[in-house]
Amino acid sequence: MQPFRPLIPAARRALQETGRLIIVALGSSTTAGSGASAEDKSYPFVLQSELRRRLPGAEVRVLNKGVGGQSAYDMLRRMDNDVIDEKPSVVIWQTVINDAIRDIGEDKLAKILRKGIAKARAAGIDTILMDLPWLPREGRYPHFDEYRAVLARTAEQQGVSLFPRYAMMRGWARSKQFTEQELVGMDGLHLVDAGYRCLASRLADGIVAAVGDVPIQVIGRPASLGE
Repeated sequence: MQPFRPLIPAARRALQETGRLIIVALGSSTTAGSGASAEDKSYPFVLQSELRRRLPGAEVRVLNKGVGGQSAYDMLRRMDNDVIDEKPSVVIWQTVINDAIRDIGEDKLAKILRKGIAKARAAGIDTILMDLPWLPREGRYPHFDEYRAVLARTAEQQGVSLFPRYAMMRGWARSKQFTEQELVGMDGLHLVDAGYRCLASRLADGIVAAVGDVPIQVIGRPASLGE
């Protein structure tokens, strides 16, 4: 699998000019941390810790705006308050899984995604879409592949990066690097601690690769997540 290196020019500019990198993690239960043993095991929390470690001197904040069970449209409706008002450089938008389960319609989903990307772009915010997860029993969801394709196609057409969560998790499972139980919980849907940790590390790899060569305006130590 090719290394993940997102297109995030606003993040590069913010680090160079202000020393700050603010990321909003917008999503449903995966973002909220369902399946994790504690709040600090969620992927946004681990991502913040990893980025702070790898970008010393920068103020890094990752804001967790995950709400379990939400659809892409639900997230679009709260994008002004939960994303744009926070003035981030990047939004990581994890969505579509609930839309696939409910089969809302592929054209409708594409339209919602385009609107959300356009809102972020108009506010000067870079968007990273997150691919759907690999699931041990994804056959339970008959429209899974079609909705994954909508997500990938929309990302390509809109010129935004797609974090390859599905390929990453499938590779881990096939390589026997993790057992299924170490990646996905007993519900067959949500990640557990090891899965969230690895997901966050891979995201951090990509973000640092995309911004790590810019000179950072060094400022004071940032506050902790949620402050």
